[in-house]
Amino acid sequence: MVELTETDRRILAALTEDARVPVTVLADRLGISRTTVAARLERMVAEGTIRRFTIVTRTAEQAAVRAVMTVQLQGSLSRQVIRAMRAIPEVASLHSTNGAWDLVADLRAGSLQDFDRVLRAIREIPGVLNSETSILLDSVL
Repeated sequence: MVELTETDRRILAALTEDARVPVTVLADRLGISRTTVAARLERMVAEGTIRRFTIVTRTAEQAAVRAVMTVQLQGSLSRQVIRAMRAIPEVASLHSTNGAWDLVADLRAGSLQDFDRVLRAIREIPGVLNSETSILLDSVL
């Protein structure tokens, strides 16, 4: 992975606030040329620093069912499992970790039926050896 410059970090920070901001507006806000912003965005996308431009909907933030799932993988299939899990819309975030579990996923579903479908879909992915899921009941902080 290529090290990010201060300009790259400023661009990423601005996009984190509003990923839909036009390049010309972004360049103006940051005080750099439109060509520089466009070139750096293109490079960060090509390098995988920026994986996707997305939106967060009110529905996703207020999902009826939220859970944390830990997943144990068959090592040789880890990339395929990650790719498959990233394609599931209810997987809000996915993290690699150490210890007994290989991945930790933040799951958000609109209903218990949707949640059940997501659990089944993840458990059926080739390379998923085991999983444990905890539904988040209440925020205490």
